[in-house]
Amino acid sequence: MENKFSLEGKVIVVTGGTGILGGAFVDGIVEAGGTVAILGRNKQVAEERAEAINQKGGKALALVADVLNEEQLKAAKDKVLEVYGRLDGLVNAAGGNMPEGVLQPEEDIFKMNLEGMRKVLDLNLWGTLLPTQVFGEAIAKTGKGSIVNISSMNSKRAVTKVLGYNMGKAAVDCYNQWFAVELANRYGDAIRMNALAPGFFLTEQNRYLLTKKEGGYTPRGEAVIKQTPFKRFGHPNELIGAIVWLLSDASEFVTGSMICVDGGFSIFSGV
Repeated sequence: MENKFSLEGKVIVVTGGTGILGGAFVDGIVEAGGTVAILGRNKQVAEERAEAINQKGGKALALVADVLNEEQLKAAKDKVLEVYGRLDGLVNAAGGNMPEGVLQPEEDIFKMNLEGMRKVLDLNLWGTLLPTQVFGEAIAKTGKGSIVNISSMNSKRAVTKVLGYNMGKAAVDCYNQWFAVELANRYGDAIRMNALAPGFFLTEQNRYLLTKKEGGYTPRGEAVIKQTPFKRFGHPNELIGAIVWLLSDASEFVTGSMICVDGGFSIFSGV
């Protein structure tokens, strides 16, 4: 019987592939038989991850680019096409927050760092839109493919302190639906776009916002756990099933959707 969950023969770019969650996406794609292009700003990490995969018999390519630099993205696309001759999928995993995009409770709300908020918004929105413009064009030439954006719990609910990140992910959700419809209008069911919305996972960006160096949760971490029915943070490998499904032919009638992998955070009223 045909395995529609297989990514065998598919070439997929993962932006933010040098990060923690991006690394899980990369591993999942390889485990499902796919060929992966690991894109990030950290050349050393990208090359180390690609080399480790290739040594184990997988297929991986390191790409160095900033998702906000269109020329670097175009050069990365050309490299993928030069090596593999096609592109079948894209995971827009680059994004996140920055210190200048955080408003602390003691700070004046009318004197917040608007430039910092804008910088975070740009990273998450334009850092999704630009790679889609560049790599999506190559997917269209292949003739069939899937694009997965990374949403967040922040996109639908107000999460304190991180206004720029909230706005950026909310904009990604709007873009995800709009672009999915436009793809369908132009390419029928050949090219799909969906979003994966992780709950709270520990990364290098949020680790010490949610946990203490000496162990245990910060007050913010405790608030997240209280709001999560599973009463724990997610593990990066728990995102693999959803990402592989969205990239594979098993989800061929799914577009414009947002899949939550959040331990129930998004549905719990707190009561």
